[in-house]
Amino acid sequence: MGVPLIQQYRVARYIIGKKIRREKRYPLVLMLEPLFRCNLACAGCGKIDYPDEILDKRLSYEDCMAAIDECGAPVVSIAGGEPLIHNEMPRIVEGYINKKKFVYLCTNALLLERRMDDYAPSPYLTFSIHLDGNRERHDTSVCRTGVFDKCIDVIKDARVRGFRVTINCTLFQGESAEEVAEFMDMATALGVEGVTISPGYSYERAPRQDVFLKRKESKQLFRNIFRLGKGKKWKFNQSSLYLDFLAGNQTYSCTPWGNPTRNVFGWQKPCYLLVGEGYAPTFEGLMNDTMWENYGTGRNPKCDNCMVHCGYEATAVEDTFKRPWTALRVSLNGPRTQGPMAPELPILYKVEPLPKPVLVSGQKQPAHSSNRNKHVA
Repeated sequence: MGVPLIQQYRVARYIIGKKIRREKRYPLVLMLEPLFRCNLACAGCGKIDYPDEILDKRLSYEDCMAAIDECGAPVVSIAGGEPLIHNEMPRIVEGYINKKKFVYLCTNALLLERRMDDYAPSPYLTFSIHLDGNRERHDTSVCRTGVFDKCIDVIKDARVRGFRVTINCTLFQGESAEEVAEFMDMATALGVEGVTISPGYSYERAPRQDVFLKRKESKQLFRNIFRLGKGKKWKFNQSSLYLDFLAGNQTYSCTPWGNPTRNVFGWQKPCYLLVGEGYAPTFEGLMNDTMWENYGTGRNPKCDNCMVHCGYEATAVEDTFKRPWTALRVSLNGPRTQGPMAPELPILYKVEPLPKPVLVSGQKQPAHSSNRNKHVA
């Protein structure tokens, strides 16, 4: 595990405090999107498809400080869009560090080389570099040639300057375990603190919908990756039980309130990934007014193929506190890569058949008909 001990200790102390107070729902990571504007147009995103009046919006320094004060999470992940475009980003980061919050500044690295002097190395600040695999894979993902090489140069520079650096890697269709294993070997050689890895979520606004992995193939892919990683010194910026979940060895429900999202529209319901579900004006409103029972695998068709860390890492962390010896065993031995997979959660939403087609004279009835999923609130 690539998370420093001081951060593990601070987060654990926070969670224990919540448990002592018997709070059932609490955030672990504030997902902050202070803007949607970006300098890339990635195939699996779609944020920049908003109209200019939305892309020109920014959360102010005061908005960002109020967001962490409202939710109280010990960790902040600043995404976007590209957060380095935000003119107040150095001040925002400094404000969070002054509050002793662990900040992951997520960036595609294109602006970081000339903006790095705006920041000082700190145990509370990590540059999380977006890197979706090897050169060909990443440049294809971000739809621009040369970005991979830029990222590698920036990572090396940041490491020399003493910054904490992680890699944020999303896997899509067409990935091979061998290819990902080579990528992990490269990340290890770069000396990054860890890699955050997960299958991509099929954002409704994404311009390409054929790039996303389905649930079963995600699990098999991760089993194959972890099998190739046996005995290697790969570091993941994730809990051991979340990695075990990716390999199909845990049956987990999503914990969407674990990573609440604050963006230019407000507090996003229910999570960072789903759009069109509404917004709350306050964190308290998000927690109290969101119908959490309507979301998650088996509860909403939009969630069926989701295995993303922002939904399931909090679940795995909670399970770590319940089963610390299991988490330790997986941490020492790695996820199991053979044998039966854990069962999936039952489908609780209604699946209604399509209306029967009207047959033209002489036309045969089709042997099978498709189903349409309908979520019932």
